[in-house]
Amino acid sequence: MSKGIPPVHKYMTTSPITIGHDQKIVKAEEIMHANRIRHLPVLKGGKFTGILTDRDIKFVQGLRDLDASTLVVDDVVREQAFTVDAESPLDQVASEMAELKVGSAIVTQNGKLVGIFTTVDAMQALAELLRTRLGH
Repeated sequence: MSKGIPPVHKYMTTSPITIGHDQKIVKAEEIMHANRIRHLPVLKGGKFTGILTDRDIKFVQGLRDLDASTLVVDDVVREQAFTVDAESPLDQVASEMAELKVGSAIVTQNGKLVGIFTTVDAMQALAELLRTRLGH
């Protein structure tokens, strides 16, 4: 008897750390460093508008003719984030993340941000599923 595939919300990080769209990039970098994270959902008026990654920050900091300390999150944020519903099957989400080569999925429920599922969450899910389903 096999168990069903769990939904992504079972393994996501709930209440992810977020940043306001009008905050300075240096503040975003500080938040990421202090919390040891690589993805920050961006909010505007309490609504999810995009994702900022550590890679995005490093990219703009590496541009010669640009003073990254003057930039705000809106200047850099990726508005096209990979978004999934909280009830999406875990295998489907992991498969799509691998295909798209993205490190996180924004998890929503009824159009609202409820969590983030990252590659770290995926590894924790894999470890738990292997232990519980293979009996080790």
